[in-house]
Amino acid sequence: MTMAQTYLKVGFSLILAALASTGVRAADVSPLLTQEPKPAEAADGWTFSVAPYFWMAGLSGDTAQFGLPSVHINADFGDILDNLDFAFMAAGEARYDRFSVIGDVIYTKLSADGETRRGILADDVEVTAKTFAGLLGVGYSVLENPSVNLDIVGGIRVWSVDTELSFSGGLLHGREFDDSATWVDGVAGLRGKYFFTPEVYVTGWGLIGGGGADIDWDVALGVGYNFTDRISAIAGYRALGVDYSDSGFVFDVVEQGPILGLAIKF
Repeated sequence: MTMAQTYLKVGFSLILAALASTGVRAADVSPLLTQEPKPAEAADGWTFSVAPYFWMAGLSGDTAQFGLPSVHINADFGDILDNLDFAFMAAGEARYDRFSVIGDVIYTKLSADGETRRGILADDVEVTAKTFAGLLGVGYSVLENPSVNLDIVGGIRVWSVDTELSFSGGLLHGREFDDSATWVDGVAGLRGKYFFTPEVYVTGWGLIGGGGADIDWDVALGVGYNFTDRISAIAGYRALGVDYSDSGFVFDVVEQGPILGLAIKF
């Protein structure tokens, strides 16, 4: 069994165990993936989707605290499972005709090795980043037929980030620093789904914006398979980036990795 197959097996096992233990009904891997070309409507015309999902995210970029020199992080794809200490992701959507309300909540705790720019202040740096990102938005379907669905979406994303730096060697040996920041960004973009067959489809989205951050972006692409009209599985890849700096706090990073989900719509 290849490493990729092992990741898929572990990811789906974790999702199925979580669903079985909590009784939560799942939709696609994100609210940005929940739309259907012709969803089955409730009596009042509304459709609803909720979902936990699993995102194996790595971390790369720069972070700094209290005006200290920035620390560079590079946790590559091969280190994803080692760096992911804890993660929680949940999503949802409410849709009426062409209109939708979407939500997405991400919390991750990642540990990674870092380094200072010139290696003078420290030989090694242990970085622990706790990241919360919550999206609330609205969408409108501009293209809707049995094979294709395309929505324009817009909303706000609230960020709360806490980073802890532990230095080894050099002038800062044995020192630990902790700093945090919270801010809000406005984002907008597109999400869509295309069916190759009634069972097989590709879905994705792209969002970009800013506000508290200089730039805030989010892109993903996934392939899904419908077992029934309401149950499907999906696998794909997501990258989420933000560049924020204020009063000596810097969080200029990209989180990226595979996403796995089991979808149930109602």
